Amino acid sequence: MAMTTRIEAAISRAISIGQGRGAVPPRLSSALRYATEPGGARIRPTILMSVAMACGDDRPMLSDAAASALELIHCASLVHDDLPCFDDADIRRGKPSVHRAYSEPLAVLTGDSLIVLAFEILARQSGHAPDRVAQMIITLAQRTGMPGGICAGQGWESECDIDLSAYHQAKTGALFIAATQMGALAAGQEAEPWFELGARIGEAFQVADDLRDALYDADTLGKPAGQDDLNGRPNAVTLLGVQGAMSRLKDILGGAIASIPSCPGEAQLAAMVNMYAEKLTPVATQVSTPRHRV
Repeated sequence: MAMTTRIEAAISRAISIGQGRGAVPPRLSSALRYATEPGGARIRPTILMSVAMACGDDRPMLSDAAASALELIHCASLVHDDLPCFDDADIRRGKPSVHRAYSEPLAVLTGDSLIVLAFEILARQSGHAPDRVAQMIITLAQRTGMPGGICAGQGWESECDIDLSAYHQAKTGALFIAATQMGALAAGQEAEPWFELGARIGEAFQVADDLRDALYDADTLGKPAGQDDLNGRPNAVTLLGVQGAMSRLKDILGGAIASIPSCPGEAQLAAMVNMYAEKLTPVATQVSTPRHRV
């Protein structure tokens, strides 16, 4: 089965569990699938699955559960990010955001339900490999909440003095760290050696996202553009300029390849990082005049 098909099937199964059977709130049930489909690039579960396969993928059911749980957390964060109290975004992935399509209360409940469902999906695998599952649950929890998860990343935006490195690692890097570490754990490997790869990929995607936000329009992004400037967020383009951010992105991606731990699929992982590098690095060449003042 192709990796993309495998990931989509795992996510669909997870949502079906969340929707349940019998008497359930129909609009909330519908919103769970709306928030996760169509799924965009599925970058985080793809990285997770790639690491698991590079390490042997001896328990595919664990890898599937981990990939779907990670994507549910990511989708939940998007639902919450779009709320009026945060980004107040009307569009996500080219369609109305969940609070626009279903109402603000249902969007809050959708995000909350997806987070809880993610941990249920992992816990359901505890009978197969309890030690691995326990470590994956801890890892996902640490990269979701406080003090170093995506909740902390969102929290930094409410502070007067921002630690840019900590902000970026929590806001974007956390789930990429979870991806590499959970992929290794699902295949029975230690998590710690995979921290640096996840952190570097996460930093690269944050810089690339800053560039896209500065240079692209809403139609290209599939979501509102110029949000960093509008909300006064710290970002690589404001700090370094477009060319400086591009140079930083290339350096980070080079370091990511060098940080891949020794494993049977090391060459394939390097090829994957290179593939993402090719997708990310041309970003600034596609638009001649940035909206940012740099």
